[in-house]
Amino acid sequence: MKLGTGLFTCQRRPDDDRPMADLYDEMLTLGRAIDDAGLDSAWVSEHHFMPDGYLSGTMPALGALAAATESVELGTCIALAPLYDPIRLAEDAATVDLISGGRTTLGLAIGSNPREFDAFGVPRDERVDRLADTVSLLRDAWSDGPIAHESPFHEGATGVDVTPKPAHDVPLMLGGAAKPAVRRAARTADAWCAPSSLSLGGLRKRVEDIRSVREAEGLDGEFTIYVLQHGFVGDSKAEAWDAMRDGYLYLQRRYAEIFSGDEVHELSDERRAELKAQAVFGTPDDVVAELARYRDALGDDIHFIFRTYHPGIGTDRMVECVRRLGDEVRPRLV
Repeated sequence: MKLGTGLFTCQRRPDDDRPMADLYDEMLTLGRAIDDAGLDSAWVSEHHFMPDGYLSGTMPALGALAAATESVELGTCIALAPLYDPIRLAEDAATVDLISGGRTTLGLAIGSNPREFDAFGVPRDERVDRLADTVSLLRDAWSDGPIAHESPFHEGATGVDVTPKPAHDVPLMLGGAAKPAVRRAARTADAWCAPSSLSLGGLRKRVEDIRSVREAEGLDGEFTIYVLQHGFVGDSKAEAWDAMRDGYLYLQRRYAEIFSGDEVHELSDERRAELKAQAVFGTPDDVVAELARYRDALGDDIHFIFRTYHPGIGTDRMVECVRRLGDEVRPRLV
């Protein structure tokens, strides 16, 4: 069982008076801490036009992390595929992969926020087709020779030879919880990432579906299941929850706005309780026991993305959590 962390969003809460540049320095500090702790992966996330400055440039962020780290896997969880020119994305991801020495994983999804699609001039009803097209173009662009794929959205792509090529075969990870999204990942990607909203039972059903589809259709090769969940490590459950609570609930309020398109002033008490119940937090013993439940239910080849980056809770707190994940949690899950 592999263990990574993130997701870096570089958001500035209203009670945080640091310059934005300091939040990006924090990301690099935490990236180095993840690498030093011997964890398996570090992740960035993407949204656009948010008042709190939610990270929008996934490739520049991964490039900076690639230069600041030595061995940790670096990935997007998630890049919004329909909003990209896939040829430029192929070039940028290849550049990041070369800087990192072949440590990049590219996670993609269809996106949902109407404002983002409107601003980029992309019809929302094309997002599924654009994601599929991006996957095909990326694979073709990174293969030897010019692109053979004929894209309905990018007429000039055919015949273009994207150079340089990545340092390794960059794995493509797709997100989404609905059955079509899960099966799309099983058929066309190298990995699937489960959103944090899924229960363990729901997650198990989707993993079984992925394995069934791949077996029935004779799809060989490595396929990774990434499991995303928020959490924190502390000296007690109460201390760990106190450390993550404000940043975690702030982040969830922002997501409620992104997904709905409406302003959300406050989360209901019921929603706050639900979010607390979903999270994995406590002492190293508590966290190991909970992650072992996922391993036992899904198999020991899963990659757990333990989301410990919560905006505004303090760099030192998050660095210490990362250290404890490396020293006290990961060795007991291997």
